Amino acid sequence: MRLEREPAVAGRFYAANPRQLEADVGAFIGDAGTARPAKALVGPHAGYVYSGPVAGRGYQEVSVPGTVIVLGPNHTGLGPRYSIWPQGTWCMPGEDVKVDDRLATVILERARAAGVPLQADDAAHLHEHSIEVHLPFLRARRRDVTIVPICLSRLTWRECENLGRALAAAIDDRDGILIVASTDMSHYVSAQVANELDHLALERIESLDPEGLLGVVTEHDISMCGVVPTAVALVTALELGATSSHVAAYGNSGETSGNFGRVVGYASAVVR
Repeated sequence: MRLEREPAVAGRFYAANPRQLEADVGAFIGDAGTARPAKALVGPHAGYVYSGPVAGRGYQEVSVPGTVIVLGPNHTGLGPRYSIWPQGTWCMPGEDVKVDDRLATVILERARAAGVPLQADDAAHLHEHSIEVHLPFLRARRRDVTIVPICLSRLTWRECENLGRALAAAIDDRDGILIVASTDMSHYVSAQVANELDHLALERIESLDPEGLLGVVTEHDISMCGVVPTAVALVTALELGATSSHVAAYGNSGETSGNFGRVVGYASAVVR
């Protein structure tokens, strides 16, 4: 198991130059003077030129605690379906981000006790961008933030529910843990279709209905790549007492590229 993870998409999804990266993220977040604690944050993971403003709006609204559990989808197909990076450091331009190994250990213990096959693994993480692109935003909001990165593949509703409950059990006696769910919305459809489909999913997020979210994504064949991390995050937040959710921002890649006939949708949502 590696102790250091090198950036996979620096210089492509976001600036590799530390000063430029800090300036970009700062501009996306803007004034965060009214930020408040949250149970969970749902946000996009595309290249910043496309999704940065939408991600920034979400991060503008939440205060970032000392430790954040970041749940991302597995795009590469490598590694197990449930993969946690349990220790060490994620290297990033400018300043690295440490893993909270104590919380990771507790999560592994709780997951195993619940029969959830979460595994300490690096294969699923090494080339995966979905967690990495959130780290400059987290670091911008709190310089000393630590993380627990968990990469997830296809899970059933029951598997999402079991993992979410295990995560809640692991963090129930710890103050101020934020869950970040990394997801893009519809892929490669027209902006009109993306807007219609994505808001069906976003309605379920705002209703705090993780099972309904999985159902509507399946029923309408919505290509929301991080639906599993989002469902798990909602289960965890509900177990920890969440009572409200709202969409902070929505957009699509056509707003940057000018091509509205084939877009990827992006959303940020805050759960409290």
